[in-house]
Amino acid sequence: MTIPATGTLAWFEVASDDPEGAQKFYGSLFDWTFESSGSLTSGGLDYRNITASGGQQPMGGIFGTGGQLPNHAVFYILVADLEATCAEAEQLGGTVISKNVDPGPGTPAFAYLRDPSGNQFGIFTPPAAA
Repeated sequence: MTIPATGTLAWFEVASDDPEGAQKFYGSLFDWTFESSGSLTSGGLDYRNITASGGQQPMGGIFGTGGQLPNHAVFYILVADLEATCAEAEQLGGTVISKNVDPGPGTPAFAYLRDPSGNQFGIFTPPAAA
């Protein structure tokens, strides 16, 4: 998988209590394909990677919330240093909602933040090479 440039929009996620319905909707609307994410699915999550028609690699995912979270969509920016970016966001008036700095093998460290206007977004670092 090619790693996008730091500071770019690098992933998006649709969280839904009806992942089958979300997959049908987005697949039909945009001709996207879906595949279970091995590392996340093996951990018990319903996570499906999304690939655009003609795409070579996933660009996002559908996360089955099991009704434990509100339905939402969020974008993720690739960063070089998760902790430093969280600290800088707070200095600029943002809020760190949560961080997962050790999510497990093959899974990137990530955090959810809010900008000063209250908009939620995510940041992540590439997973360590296995």
